[in-house]
Amino acid sequence: MPPTMQGPHAYGPLPPENGRGQQEPGERRPGRPEPGDVRERGPGGAREPGRDPFFDNAKYLAVVLVACAHSWEPYLSDSRVATALYLFVYAFHMPAFIVVSGHFSRGFDLGPRRARRLLAGVLAPYVVFECAYALFRRWAHDDPTYPVSLTDPYFLDWFLVALFVWRLTTPVWRTLRWPLPVALALAVLAEVTPDVGPDLDLQRVLQFLPFFVLGLVLEPRHFARVRRPVVRRAAVPVAAAALACAYWAAPRMNHAWLYHRDSGQELGVPAAYGAAMALGLFCCSLVLTVCFLAWVPGRRTWFTVLGGGTLYGFLLHGFLVKGSLWWGWYDMGWPRTPFGMVVVTLVAGAVVTALCTAPVRRAFRCVVEPRVDWLFRPDPVAQARRRVRADDAEVPTGGREPAGRGAGRAG
Repeated sequence: MPPTMQGPHAYGPLPPENGRGQQEPGERRPGRPEPGDVRERGPGGAREPGRDPFFDNAKYLAVVLVACAHSWEPYLSDSRVATALYLFVYAFHMPAFIVVSGHFSRGFDLGPRRARRLLAGVLAPYVVFECAYALFRRWAHDDPTYPVSLTDPYFLDWFLVALFVWRLTTPVWRTLRWPLPVALALAVLAEVTPDVGPDLDLQRVLQFLPFFVLGLVLEPRHFARVRRPVVRRAAVPVAAAALACAYWAAPRMNHAWLYHRDSGQELGVPAAYGAAMALGLFCCSLVLTVCFLAWVPGRRTWFTVLGGGTLYGFLLHGFLVKGSLWWGWYDMGWPRTPFGMVVVTLVAGAVVTALCTAPVRRAFRCVVEPRVDWLFRPDPVAQARRRVRADDAEVPTGGREPAGRGAGRAG
């Protein structure tokens, strides 16, 4: 694998509501509120049940940043500006995804319904795309012996493994008195422990864990505070200063720190330095995540509906990212110019936008959201509810029961 393919493809978006009406695991169904749910105001000012457009807007904008950052990777060795933009985006786009993911996982428990949705919505796509990416590499990269491994997440699939693990542990975090300090301590310990192996990308799972736990403890009022005008105004100079720091750090900093896949010792520094970097990067990412969320529009926009398809855009755009490098698209000359970088960035944003649309979701639903009902035993509670609904449907409109049924019960 070329060196440029190792790092940036480690990130991914929050899986969206699927096209069959199933919500993301832990997310509310329309019309069935859960504690702390955020509602959208209707035209008359009344609260209406439904998905808050703010979170769909955030997911869409974040997945666009993912695609753009992937398109910048071939420029890292040639352009300091591209490297600075790359460091700036990678400092917050995954933390923002994970915070939102944690926020929508607050209601997750280990009940049968949630467990089924977790297996069907997270684990099944992981298995499918692990196989799909391996087969694609064998064909497109002329690597016929590349193995299929379900214990070593390839490319973008690490996020699905992490989300699966994080949600399984959600009941634990919800019972702790100080969940965020505990999660941060685990992240620091992982940062200074080289023995945490590559299986299931446990380094990333643990190092990104604090952002998921932060999302669990945040309430809708906290997101409302982030969106206040004073925060939005303050976010501009803060982000500008961060971008200037990224430009300064571009030739000096090993950007592998932002991938969170290695310990400090593996990156060539003492354990104490690695622990300090873990805490420093957490604070930096948290500040930039606040800036990003402050800029996300809270109203319904043209791209709000695309926020429900970010899993499609994320998983499918990876094939184009890999293919563009393996097939030498960046070697044609003009993409290496400043104008070419702008064009490549716009194309990346347009492609991932198209992959989030309804026609693409319908076409690829069988692989992104495969039906796995055959894996599960029948749910007796759901069957009982269906029988009750069927019985109610038989009752005449006037509310009277058929004579035979009523007489039988009376007797």
